[in-house]
Amino acid sequence: MRLIYRPYNAFLLIVSLLLCLEYVHYASASRIPGLPPARDKSPSRLSTSPHRGGPSTSASTSTSTPTPTSTTRSFFRHLFDRLFSTSSSRASASGSLTRWVDDHPRLIENLKGLEEQVVIRFNISHAQHEAALRTVVDRMLLDVWDFTNNHVDIRIPSRRVRFLIRALPPSLRENHAILIPDLARAAAATYPSRRGFTHAYQLYYRGTASASDSLPKKLDVADVYFQDYQPYSVMVAWMRLLDSMFRGRGLVRMISIGKSYEGRDIPALRVGIGPEDDTSDQPREIILVTGGFHAREWIATSSVNYVAWSFIQSADSDPMVRKILERFDLVFIPVLNPDGYEYSWEVDRLYRKTRQRTKMSYCQGFDLDHSFPYQWNSVDHQNEPCSESYGGDEPFEAVEAAELADWARNETENGSKFIGYLDLHSYSQQVLVPYSFSCNIQPPNAENLQEVAMNLAKHMRLSNGEFYTVASACEGAVTSSTGPPIETRGGSAIDYFYHELGAHYSYQIKLRDTGSYGFLLPNDNIIPAGEEIFHAMKYLGDFLLGNNGHEWLQETSFDNKQAAPVTEDDGEMTELRRR
Repeated sequence: MRLIYRPYNAFLLIVSLLLCLEYVHYASASRIPGLPPARDKSPSRLSTSPHRGGPSTSASTSTSTPTPTSTTRSFFRHLFDRLFSTSSSRASASGSLTRWVDDHPRLIENLKGLEEQVVIRFNISHAQHEAALRTVVDRMLLDVWDFTNNHVDIRIPSRRVRFLIRALPPSLRENHAILIPDLARAAAATYPSRRGFTHAYQLYYRGTASASDSLPKKLDVADVYFQDYQPYSVMVAWMRLLDSMFRGRGLVRMISIGKSYEGRDIPALRVGIGPEDDTSDQPREIILVTGGFHAREWIATSSVNYVAWSFIQSADSDPMVRKILERFDLVFIPVLNPDGYEYSWEVDRLYRKTRQRTKMSYCQGFDLDHSFPYQWNSVDHQNEPCSESYGGDEPFEAVEAAELADWARNETENGSKFIGYLDLHSYSQQVLVPYSFSCNIQPPNAENLQEVAMNLAKHMRLSNGEFYTVASACEGAVTSSTGPPIETRGGSAIDYFYHELGAHYSYQIKLRDTGSYGFLLPNDNIIPAGEEIFHAMKYLGDFLLGNNGHEWLQETSFDNKQAAPVTEDDGEMTELRRR
């Protein structure tokens, strides 16, 4: 069946998406547990659940369930009020506040606590510095944001900075700088704004637009959905919309790979074009893309969704995309940790782990990227539940990691094969290759892994000019360090998929930026970061088309296979192929 993507279809999709997003915001406010009531409903008209702690009145307890007609009428009144208020909004100080933060008192309380916290970067030059920092981090249970081969970023309350500095060697005390002095403001700015994509048009036509308020070239679906980070409920509605729009054409299928600890679906989009004369579900080779292992890494979740949308809407217009989709199934899992992701929206923007109970009731959650069984070492593993890198006391203790592995094994048992895996994280702009558990053991196709990784980084740079480095996932702050690393090694997803499931081109990509915002990347980076991964995936798909993704088996011919060089003609990239 020929896929058709015409301009009027795009217009209908935009209109449908606008109405869908508005209805989700409206409906979720009154029906989804944990979300605030809709703005146009007073507390006297809504019953208040006892666990929310809100005041209960006789009027609220006697309120009857609204009929579908009244609900629809209320929604259209809400939509009219929303449009009217948008058209009459002013660029005032109150307009810079965020819609979501205003409606979440627990989040506001947490943001106030962030006013007294900072992010510090320590420049590391030798192994003794790394070992000293690891000891202090474990002792003070500090939150390590990033570690590379030359620096370590740590979040810490301002009042504890002095004690941290005193505990470090003299040579390290002066070798630091504050990266983010106002965490509260940076965190609040990542939530959806009162002023959406229409604000740029308003300023432009009033003649008051500043140099930073650029007018979008055209109204596109990406401008609607990807203007802001989106909560779990809106993300699921977006994925369902894509499923309903494109499933009939044989392009998209929304699936659930399992349930989280708190019972939420772990949704995924399966994108591919099967043979026209094949109506059966024949097993296909799979390229898997995951995000949202860590709740606070919102840019990873949005990037997975953006790449999925880019492949869907380019299926007819881009010959390379079509070839990739005809050959492989691309499975996009935007958030593996929906419980933690929801918690980061409602309570704590910087929450990292899952919400599963541990052996310490006051320290919840597991680090999913240390929960897989391959080279999981109980001796070297983090055994402190309050640590941000705690992966459990045994492999697969984290429910979500076990659900992902069960789904993947079921796929392989049914004949599918994983040939590529991209695990998106933030931040530091790195492409990391297996193995993560040790630097002393190299994968059989290590040379090819490195070569493909360098090309992934090159294509991301050619997309928007951002430089990505390539490193081994095992490296800590200092490559030659023989002491304990800053963060526990072993049990990672890329090692598991590489070794146990045969995805021999597995990578962890740490997205933007390099520390200016860290996990609190402004929303104007959503589309550029997504474009970078889209171009990287096009290269990876083209590479796998050239040799069917099984080059690791041809050990005798490793040295004979060389990558074709990247050339640019009239400002456009040519596609790389491995022949």
